[in-house]
Amino acid sequence: MVEAQVYVISITIAQWYFSKDELRPKRAIRSSLRNAFSHSSGTICFSGLIFSSVRVVRSMVDNAREEETSGIVNVILRCSVSALMSAIDFLNKFTINFAAITGEAYCKATRMTYELLKHNLLSSVFVEIVSTRILAGIILVLSAIYTILVCVILNAGIRLGDDAYFVAVMAWMLLIVILGYFVHVLDNVIDTVYVCYAIDQDRGEVSKQQVHDVYVHLPISRSHRPGFPVRAPLVV
Repeated sequence: MVEAQVYVISITIAQWYFSKDELRPKRAIRSSLRNAFSHSSGTICFSGLIFSSVRVVRSMVDNAREEETSGIVNVILRCSVSALMSAIDFLNKFTINFAAITGEAYCKATRMTYELLKHNLLSSVFVEIVSTRILAGIILVLSAIYTILVCVILNAGIRLGDDAYFVAVMAWMLLIVILGYFVHVLDNVIDTVYVCYAIDQDRGEVSKQQVHDVYVHLPISRSHRPGFPVRAPLVV
């Protein structure tokens, strides 16, 4: 269901991104839901299975890195870890976004997403980590400010005493849940726009000038390679 949510958001945002300003997409969410739960349902389920498996493997790799071993065993482990992480690098969270935009099968979309970002941008890790950390920081700051205000208002106006701290903590938890949901959606939107921007870069086109004005400031890969043909996005 999480991957289905990402799929629907990706198609909806891609229809907005690649549409002309005078021709705004109609019934974008309805068409996205129809695509997600019809011919693309297998891709979504397979993506969820793969992504969960990748998380388990990454956890095992991180644990292996923390173990202290010496001699030839340490060298073999380090080489194995490096090779495994290189293979896992193909499986990033942008694959489902690309599959939703282009309609490609998951395995093919995995390779094409990796090549697309490698040819045109620095790394998928840049947006994947920076955007997530920034949004998480915003949640913490807003929730902390809100909690302090609630506590001050309760103590000054109602004078609940120690109960004010309990109410403030409950308000903080509720706000974390609400903001977490919206930030999760916003994070998926950022990922989709990032992939759309990469497709524009590969084609040498500008679909949304305001997006290019922002992403042009991101680090660009110095080693330019010729692009590869990408199937036309599933937008109207």
